[in-house]
Amino acid sequence: MSEINDHDLGMHRAITRRDFLNGVAVAAGATFLPTNLLADTDPEKSPNYYPPALSGLRGSHVGAFEALHSLRDGNFWDTAGKPEDTGEDYDLIVVGGGISGLSSAYYFQRAAGGKAKILILENHDDFGGHAKRNEFTAGGRKMLGYGGTFSIESPAPYSAVAKGMIADLGIDVSSYSKDIHKEIYRSQGLTPQIFFDKETFGTDKLVIDPHPLGGSETGDLSVNTTDPWKSFLAEAPIPEKARQDIFNLFHDKKDFLPGLTSTEKKTRLARMSYAKFLTDLVGVSPEVIQLFQAEPNAFFGLGIDAVPAQDCWGLGYPGFQGMNLGPAPGPGQNRDAIRSQEAESYFFHFPDGNASIARLIVRKLIPDAIPGSSATDVVTARANYAKLDDAGSNVRIRLNSPVVRVKHQGEAATAKGVEVVYVRQGKLRTVRTKSCVLACWHVVIPYICEELPEKQKDALSSAAKVPLLYTNVAITNWTSFKKLGMNYAYSPGCYHTNMTLDLAVSIGDYQCSQKPEDPVVIHMSKTPNKPGLPARDQHRIGRVQLYSTQFETMERNVRDQLARTLGPGGFDPARDIAAITVNRWPHGYAYEYNSLQDKFWLEGTETPCEVARKPYGRIAIANADAAAYAYTDAAIDQAYRAVQELVK
Repeated sequence: MSEINDHDLGMHRAITRRDFLNGVAVAAGATFLPTNLLADTDPEKSPNYYPPALSGLRGSHVGAFEALHSLRDGNFWDTAGKPEDTGEDYDLIVVGGGISGLSSAYYFQRAAGGKAKILILENHDDFGGHAKRNEFTAGGRKMLGYGGTFSIESPAPYSAVAKGMIADLGIDVSSYSKDIHKEIYRSQGLTPQIFFDKETFGTDKLVIDPHPLGGSETGDLSVNTTDPWKSFLAEAPIPEKARQDIFNLFHDKKDFLPGLTSTEKKTRLARMSYAKFLTDLVGVSPEVIQLFQAEPNAFFGLGIDAVPAQDCWGLGYPGFQGMNLGPAPGPGQNRDAIRSQEAESYFFHFPDGNASIARLIVRKLIPDAIPGSSATDVVTARANYAKLDDAGSNVRIRLNSPVVRVKHQGEAATAKGVEVVYVRQGKLRTVRTKSCVLACWHVVIPYICEELPEKQKDALSSAAKVPLLYTNVAITNWTSFKKLGMNYAYSPGCYHTNMTLDLAVSIGDYQCSQKPEDPVVIHMSKTPNKPGLPARDQHRIGRVQLYSTQFETMERNVRDQLARTLGPGGFDPARDIAAITVNRWPHGYAYEYNSLQDKFWLEGTETPCEVARKPYGRIAIANADAAAYAYTDAAIDQAYRAVQELVK
């Protein structure tokens, strides 16, 4: 392809004030915001305040993290000043307005018979945490995208507690088969493909993926009459030996650890990476490692250099079909890699991901904030943010309010209450409560609650969350996908390693894109890491990368990747892109234990999350970090446990 310039990408368009405000999310919750955004009035009370419709840089946006970073760096209190006493007292204060925080309020209020006074403090400009809703308008259609938590799903079956909440919210998981319309993409002959980029593989080329490992809800290979392996072997721009190595990897039935029992083999596989398995035992070409490197990113935020071979066996990766491994999990096997038919059948995806779950919980807590009465009408309901922090409501959600200190009023063992200090509109404010749930990210807790035991703070600090970039791109049509016969692309060498057409889900008044000429949302994902380093170090480096990368750089990468991948199908980024929303999560999903990295997990001893989540006086700890399990059911279960520790 010829070199693509900024004009071709559409980067030449003027930057308007609205673009700037989108980038900073019009929040007013940190001392470091521009002074013109630090007004005395509550921004959420404005009828124009509506975070889901903002494009540009979202997720961990400007204004959400600066105070906390200053606290981490040890200089926050040097200039913070004296907190103002709001005079407010509550039965419960929840730090963190994600699904675990909202669930904590839900369970506490239920235990109190609906009479408790509860305040939820959230540092971002919207509730839901990683369950982020992105709204777009293109071609006269309203479209939704998920900016974080994808769906109701889990490798292990949902607990009775989590299922009970889902049912109480009115979600009928069994109805999903009526809501998903796989036939739309299948009828167009769309299949998963691999995009080989010229920087990594010498040329830009799309090739049918003969055996997609990540799977795709939007299409399958059965609709293509061409033998996918024949096409791949003929067209993949890698050396002949590498192509043959890949074919053999999927088809040969060789035992690479002969003479060992199934358990002994799994024990060995738990202690070696999949990259090492492929290189040392199978003997594949380096190009095969390059191709497979980013495959597990979506599960662990890590490549095959840092993911155990045993976990890749559990996920269905090739190379193990001749090793006679028994179906039972091996020592230290990650929960993501343990198959469960019951769990796989319990799946539901809203068009905005699990943001609809967050909205349904908010409706339970503050009915006036989310109009409607069902799990169907919530999809198109417009939240009334002015109602979230209403003095007349028993439950209040205060956005743009990062918490900087949580401390018992006296000794933890005998204290009657907890004092909470937060930042609001550039000022420190104090509230008091009888009990407190810390449902925020665990790495934050040692800085805001210094009185915790050192062992517990160390355990909390070990929860190095997985950095994520979830990008949604609204485009005016998907005719280029139709021409290329593609619904999903795995792009191991690109900025975003995965891109897919939005799931064809219609619920209530919300209708998905029906034909190639309709607007649609493309979902792209990136998990920045540094292959070759220990997992937590890779996550830390990826986190720094996300915080230090400007939106313009991200946008240019998005436009360039779409132009190169879809250009042969007629896609023009300057013409066809309607909006880009980049959901930046430097502190993304909960860190899950790994038999290569975490000795305690392999040996079955006490885990850091068990130490981290212990209650302390009138303070309990929730969040999915408390289970080291990056799924919504964990967030719900940990909220339930935390509340039970307070109300027992």
